[in-house]
Amino acid sequence: MVKHQPLQVYEKQVFVSFVTGIYGCRWKRYQRSQDESSRWECTWFIILSSSFLLLLFWAYFWLVARNDFNDFNWSVYNRLGEWRDETIPVLASTTVGFSYITFLLILALFHISLGQQLNLYWIHKIGVLATLLTTISGVISVDDLWGDEWDILIVSLQSTAPFLHIGALATVTAFSWLVAGYVVRRERSNVQVMVLLIYILILLALYLAPLTFTCPCIMDRHSLKPRPDIIGRRGAPMLAPENTMLSFNRALQHGASSLEADVTISVDGVPFLLRDRTLRRTTDVSKVFPSRKHEDASFFNWTEIRSLNAGQWFLKTDPYWTVGALLAKDRNRIGNQSVCSLVEMLRLAARANSSALLNIHPPPPEHPRHRSWFMDILWAMQKAGISQKRVTWTPDTDRGRVRGLQQTANEKLSVEEIRHRGITSLTLHYNKASNKDIQEYLANNVSVTVFPVNAPWLYSSLWCSGVPSVSSDAPQVLRKVPYPIWLMSQNAYNFIWMTSDLVSLAIVIGIFCFQNYHVIRWRMSGMQNYNPEQIMLSAVTRRCSRDVNIMKEKLIFSELNNGLSSTEELSLYPENGYVRYSHGGLNH
Repeated sequence: MVKHQPLQVYEKQVFVSFVTGIYGCRWKRYQRSQDESSRWECTWFIILSSSFLLLLFWAYFWLVARNDFNDFNWSVYNRLGEWRDETIPVLASTTVGFSYITFLLILALFHISLGQQLNLYWIHKIGVLATLLTTISGVISVDDLWGDEWDILIVSLQSTAPFLHIGALATVTAFSWLVAGYVVRRERSNVQVMVLLIYILILLALYLAPLTFTCPCIMDRHSLKPRPDIIGRRGAPMLAPENTMLSFNRALQHGASSLEADVTISVDGVPFLLRDRTLRRTTDVSKVFPSRKHEDASFFNWTEIRSLNAGQWFLKTDPYWTVGALLAKDRNRIGNQSVCSLVEMLRLAARANSSALLNIHPPPPEHPRHRSWFMDILWAMQKAGISQKRVTWTPDTDRGRVRGLQQTANEKLSVEEIRHRGITSLTLHYNKASNKDIQEYLANNVSVTVFPVNAPWLYSSLWCSGVPSVSSDAPQVLRKVPYPIWLMSQNAYNFIWMTSDLVSLAIVIGIFCFQNYHVIRWRMSGMQNYNPEQIMLSAVTRRCSRDVNIMKEKLIFSELNNGLSSTEELSLYPENGYVRYSHGGLNH
């Protein structure tokens, strides 16, 4: 008696083993399956996809928020009372998490494309959940600490929307291969219809999305306004400590047409430059006056303030990641900086034939100079020998006592309110200055200065909007932008838009027709059920022997008598993958 089982024909599937092994730790062939994925695994695929979209949003936010990294760290400092560069751990965790989730999602899409059953390994499930929860907690923390920064997403779309649209269109078009394979090659069901409808709606939304874009740089080249002037915001704080003489000198050397500074009044009436309420972050007051490190800086006299070092903190904390590129002589100069007075800064501006923008911090009510601080400012201007027309300050209060001086408002106002107050300029944060508002202000002869502008893409967008001047922490970066990063006419963009939509539509239709071709062919030949696995196996078994490894998994011979008689015959038929055993003219 002979027992026999069919031979199986296998083709090497290294790539499939790699995909299923890393995704679900299924390295063996018998561990894999081409059955439908369970609802539980489909749920995990949805969680994985949602994590990817959230991380994509999170990564894009930090990419455009680089314009304001120093402001973020300053917000953290005001909340915690200690200066730490919190952007480094955020960027590191975002990069690792995004790479990990993207890799898993690519593996999952390969599973779907290859017809393999989804089965995410439990360690990956823990990793996905940990990454998702960490990202959600980060979003909540940023919303609580730095909620106004979300506006940069809308602002950035004015510059990036056309390119993001093309990228999204290419991605959704590529997904048509998976959608077509799911819809065409299976029995019809309500889920398939729903998937197809959702895909079509997303595709139509992308085709029509440019109708909602408002991009200042889509304009006629001849309508481009002159290059915006660059104001050194606290000098050039990426190259030297903010609000120091070295920082202002660096700003002028890198093409700044004006200087901006934060002004505080000392207890003895000397205006000096300081951004914070206390001296703790930017000086060594904790070492020189440890008992007064939390005291308001305006309650120090000028002699005490002048005795403090205002440069060592910059070398120690490296707030802009630029210290490593400094020369030894520059480090020595930075380490010896002291707090700068307003008179020194205005003298420098006068010698450079530059102007100045002052952000005044009025003293508190209990301060001895609370009612006379503006006289101290006027005294400093007169002592510096600078024309009043070249000095602008904010806030625009006490108009009755400072007539003849240039004042600017740092809040968004209507044109009627601007005329009523008698001011001719505004200094606005970039999230408050829309393209429409800027055009209205300029049409009514109101000058607009936008801050902070540190990224070339933001500078280019504001340039296209016609902004006359910007305030920047990075004049050395913006000086390298001689022309907007991109600029095209409306007709040129319409052509790109329509062409990309038509190409995408043609590719999608072609993919659906190609996927449907085999089904049509087999139905015409009378086959009702199309099984791609059968076709693949049939194709494999017809290959030549050098390309196929034939494995006998089990072949057991049981014989009552010892050995085979001379009339017994064993033959292999690779065409159908079975062993044939003959004995005395009988076939088994």
